[in-house]
Amino acid sequence: MHIHILGICGTFMAGIAAIAREAGHTVTGSDANAWPPMSTQLEALGITVMQGYEPKHLQPAPDMVVVGNVVTRGNAAMEYVLDEGLPYTSGPQWLAENVLRDRHVLAVAGTHGKTTTTSLLAWLLEHAGLAPGFLVGGVPQNFGISARLGASKYFVIEADEYDTAFFDKRSKFVHYRPRTAILNNLEYDHADIFPDLAAIERQFHHLVRTVPGSGRLVVNGDSEALARVLAQGCWSEVVRFSTDGSREHEWWGGYGGECTTPGGFELVAGGLEQGCVATPLPGLHNVANTLAAFAAAEHVGVPVATLIEGLQQFTSVKRRLEVVGEARGVTVYDDFAHHPTAIEVTIAALRRQTHGGRVLAVLEPRSNTMRLGTHADELALSLRDADLCFVYARPDLKWDAKGALAGVGSRLRVAADLEALIAAIAAEARSGDRVLVMSNGDFGGIHGKLLKRLAA
Repeated sequence: MHIHILGICGTFMAGIAAIAREAGHTVTGSDANAWPPMSTQLEALGITVMQGYEPKHLQPAPDMVVVGNVVTRGNAAMEYVLDEGLPYTSGPQWLAENVLRDRHVLAVAGTHGKTTTTSLLAWLLEHAGLAPGFLVGGVPQNFGISARLGASKYFVIEADEYDTAFFDKRSKFVHYRPRTAILNNLEYDHADIFPDLAAIERQFHHLVRTVPGSGRLVVNGDSEALARVLAQGCWSEVVRFSTDGSREHEWWGGYGGECTTPGGFELVAGGLEQGCVATPLPGLHNVANTLAAFAAAEHVGVPVATLIEGLQQFTSVKRRLEVVGEARGVTVYDDFAHHPTAIEVTIAALRRQTHGGRVLAVLEPRSNTMRLGTHADELALSLRDADLCFVYARPDLKWDAKGALAGVGSRLRVAADLEALIAAIAAEARSGDRVLVMSNGDFGGIHGKLLKRLAA
């Protein structure tokens, strides 16, 4: 079958492309823009990506058009699909009907940490010999690819609450029908499609409704929003995890106590003390991600000792505190953080790693929610642990970055021109500094440009 994917370079749709190709289909696709790591993955798979959305890309007609949620009415290719009566579906629906049916789906939902937790969970099952299929919104470095069919009944998927397609406004995750579901955390986001937090909570409850009675919900016990979700009704086993000081839940992790292993944390697994556990993942938020992945993997029979061993062999995900390079003693990191909470915990995690080196935070407010200014009032607080803050005031921002971030004080540098921003960072950076670049896009190739500027 010939499948053509509209919006193929998005992280989710690129994963669909990889799985469809592995299943033996001919896969082509169109997109307006492409950047690593997904453009690199598609190229390595030999999948043809056509620039823009032209009707000619659909000639001769494919057997199925899979439509990404970036595609809207008025898109020339989509209008051609509708006018010609070509068969089309959404990515989540195609996946549900062609891959997930009759499999034990382990879904990872939450405002933050989905990609890391999904990647870790897939790796823990792989390490245990369960050979899962998976689809991740990034590239897990243990696998080197964002998606695969897998050779067993298990399939691990990053379960996004964003809408499915222009013709299906339900959250993507309602299509997956998981038997094991992680609810990792829940905050307000996606202001372009959700009016308030209660609207997102309703979508999470739609996910809860699809989990069978014999399934398991792995829930962050520290989240009031998730408590409200479960209060709407729950029909499955609930296992809670926590990183707070009370240790009241079955799965708990935290710093301090008798744990002296560098970067390690104390672990309680299924109510049993496990002692100090070494981890390659920095930050308390990653302790929470780990607990969630552990509790989900334990649901399919992976022993705790195997989970701990697998964690120590995990090599994280591209664009999650990923070291891009070093020049003149300055290390440049790339991270996908684009919500105030994610920005705050990412800076804190890097601060914990650097042993005294300065942290220079570089932020592109690129997501729809960020550009609308929904979180503008929270940003100054999220940047408080950075030594210097550099913010790119994109031309499409709907708010005044300099005014909204005035609380950062003298540590703030705002530039409306990318080259000026790079010059400002290079002028301030000194040997031993860590430059943390945060964006959910390619940020105009700032990482390579900055390293080149530093080297010069």
